[in-house]
Amino acid sequence: MTRSRFSACVALAVALLATANFAAKGGETGVSDDAILFGQAAALEGPSSALGQRMRQGIVAAFTEINAKGGVHGRKLQLVSRDDGYDPDRSVAQTLRLIEDDKVFALIGAVGTPTAMATIPITSARNIPFIGPFSGAEFLRDLELANVVNIRASYGAEAEAWIKHLTEDRHFTRIGIFYQDDSFGRDGLAGVKRALAKRGLELAAEGTFERNTRAVGAAWRTIKRAEPEAVVMVGTYGPCAEFIKLAHRSGSYPTFVNISFVGANALARELGPDGEGVIVSQVVPFPWDHSQRLVADYQAAQKAFDPALTPDFVSLEGYLSGRLAASALEKAGLSPTRASLLRAINDVGRFDISGNVVTVGIRAIETPPKVFLTVIQKDGTFRAVDRL
Repeated sequence: MTRSRFSACVALAVALLATANFAAKGGETGVSDDAILFGQAAALEGPSSALGQRMRQGIVAAFTEINAKGGVHGRKLQLVSRDDGYDPDRSVAQTLRLIEDDKVFALIGAVGTPTAMATIPITSARNIPFIGPFSGAEFLRDLELANVVNIRASYGAEAEAWIKHLTEDRHFTRIGIFYQDDSFGRDGLAGVKRALAKRGLELAAEGTFERNTRAVGAAWRTIKRAEPEAVVMVGTYGPCAEFIKLAHRSGSYPTFVNISFVGANALARELGPDGEGVIVSQVVPFPWDHSQRLVADYQAAQKAFDPALTPDFVSLEGYLSGRLAASALEKAGLSPTRASLLRAINDVGRFDISGNVVTVGIRAIETPPKVFLTVIQKDGTFRAVDRL
């Protein structure tokens, strides 16, 4: 869907719903005297479930930490999560359930580009905050979508980091791409093509797969004919791991570079010994570096919520989203509304979360969120790097 078509869909939804009153009688929907209710529609079961589950764990860890300190203006933060299976149609149904049946105040921690494209018109029409989506899609960064609160870098920024490293550090010129055949994959494809074009290069090969499958054989057969020096990957952990293992079984060892959305820890577990040397770009701080106050607070909150959980990139992103929502609510005042929350977020634009500055809206254009590269080690752990 093009940006103009998407904007038209949002405008139509607004027009159709303009006369409806979605607030609860006597106050804002989802806000009671002692609680504020958030909703999450994400993949909690199925082939991409690690992404939704980890986002949920990070958000709940943040809410648990905030609630232990008395909540926000005396209200505890609560989360209702519903499984959409990383499917756009199911995401629409679950989002409507959260809004109309659960009567949530705001949405947080949604997972995926195709699901967001299906649900954003619903939330924009009702001016429901859509906080911290786990997606770097360019359309979500349209400033006309005033209800969307992004905390992560765009996929275009990740693609630029990949191609800069592969061409300038490694001096590669034959680069292929393996991507999910939908709006998510095509967003990544566009970013890679732009980054290559800046350097006078074109893709050596392209291969695609269908969302929520591991049918990658045809893509590998197409890409291997180009004998690429590197393959950049825009997908989730299951199919990406399957592709890398298939390449290795075929005796081919190009450099593999994955997008942050892949779910880095889940990818490393899937790959096992095939993971050594695989690169994954990241958009949050290194979740094991407890010398950073943010990471130390995240680890402590996660341990308090569930001592069995281990740190990872996705749950840290969820934690950041939860903390930002709480910080914005503090600024929204004693009687928060959806409008006052969004106004507070967009007016402030910069939030200090345990020493880590998160920029949103126009501020994120002025000071974009950071991207950095990590590489999987022989034992399945990660090493943060500037140059490889």
